[in-house]
Amino acid sequence: MIEVSILKYNEIEKKRMQMFLLAQKYGMTSERTIRCSQELDELLNDIQHNVSSSVISTIR
Repeated sequence: MIEVSILKYNEIEKKRMQMFLLAQKYGMTSERTIRCSQELDELLNDIQHNVSSSVISTIR
């Protein structure tokens, strides 16, 4: 079973909340909100990559 570390989960949740607050304050299309969204995407992509790598390793 693949587990996301608590630290990584907390980092993602913190970034998600930051994005939400930026969107409320500056709007969904503001540069700040979009930049934060891209940072969140990177965190999520890292996890997806790690999960995919783990699954492939398990299959082999």
